[in-house]
Amino acid sequence: MKKVVLITGASSGFGQAIARRLAAKGYIVYGTSRKAIGQNDNGIHYLVMDVRQRASVKAAVAQLLAEQGRIDVVVNNAGMGIGGSLELATDEEIDIQMDTNFRGCVNVCQEVLPTLRAQGGGRIVNISSIGGVMGLPYQGFYSASKFAIEGFTEALAAEVRGFGIKVSMVEPGDFATGFTASRRNSEATAKSDAYGASFARSLSLIEKEENGGLKPDFLAKKVVKIIESSHPHLRYVVANFEQRLSVLLKKLIPGNWFVSTLRSYYKV
Repeated sequence: MKKVVLITGASSGFGQAIARRLAAKGYIVYGTSRKAIGQNDNGIHYLVMDVRQRASVKAAVAQLLAEQGRIDVVVNNAGMGIGGSLELATDEEIDIQMDTNFRGCVNVCQEVLPTLRAQGGGRIVNISSIGGVMGLPYQGFYSASKFAIEGFTEALAAEVRGFGIKVSMVEPGDFATGFTASRRNSEATAKSDAYGASFARSLSLIEKEENGGLKPDFLAKKVVKIIESSHPHLRYVVANFEQRLSVLLKKLIPGNWFVSTLRSYYKV
């Protein structure tokens, strides 16, 4: 029996790369996007879903179940980024960041879990970030949303393992995707006498690192291996050597030293 996979945010970047690789391997793949794409593209069935809206999530999952009768794998990938200082972030910016990245993941998990439990098992892979392991300057609420996914995923893995549901999270480093171009940046921060110059330096480095980063298909291969693993780990760091080393250093050196290292690296 072919396994049925649901991937959120599958119109570009990681989601699209994962969807295409799984479809090529014979999985029945449903990808979601906030805007209609078409019923079938490269073997991928597309659903309209706004992960921030419970009604939209419910309708998309219901359509998938009506057509396939089951869900075997869920990849929570939908996300976005907003750059700017924590002090000057607006309520709207905070809400969009947290609702898309964190609450969106929660909404999808809560909607699919009854089906996975009834089936006696399944897989959930949540896409976090190395920004969910360390607080990145001028990406503070992005980091906050990913830190939230980390805690949520740990707790979820413990709660649902008894139902045969295996939960993992992936922590990507810098990748060359459309994420960079679509990042929303705080106008208030850019114009700020206090933060503007520092933000400009930091953002220039961030964009350079992202644009020169790994290709999305590199991460897609890793996700396929996780899905097909008999005993998947809880966490997978998928990044270049320097960024994997930074995750290790976070665990080993005093907090103030690590913050100083971040300040130096990001030119804050």
